[in-house]
Amino acid sequence: MAEKLELEVVTPDRLVAKETVDIVMAVGALGEFGILPNHIPFLTTLQPGELRFRKDGQLEYMAVTGGFAEISDNKVTILAEAAERAREIDVDRARRAKERAERRLARAKAEVIDYARAEAALKRSLIRLNIAEKGR
Repeated sequence: MAEKLELEVVTPDRLVAKETVDIVMAVGALGEFGILPNHIPFLTTLQPGELRFRKDGQLEYMAVTGGFAEISDNKVTILAEAAERAREIDVDRARRAKERAERRLARAKAEVIDYARAEAALKRSLIRLNIAEKGR
């Protein structure tokens, strides 16, 4: 039997995933990375984006909003601010969040708003919508 990885995705609220997988791919501080069995240990921050993993020949997707990834002894631990499997994403809610963020950014020149916060909200909603589409 081929070697596998143990994947755990944890948020402050819950254990999102605990799976035995073939490969894990995520977006770290220096760009996208992939983890296969027997990978060298390392620790990195995660950028908001897509977390992918292959299990039993099927590619699965999650939206991850920042955090950390630790790789050691064929185990990948993701400590994320927020994480959702594609099938868990409420598409209507994500669309409403996207529209709110776009309106706030459009008003940015006329009003004093937290531009970085509105931009981050827009990015989160776009990531969630993208992952939800992939999970269908």
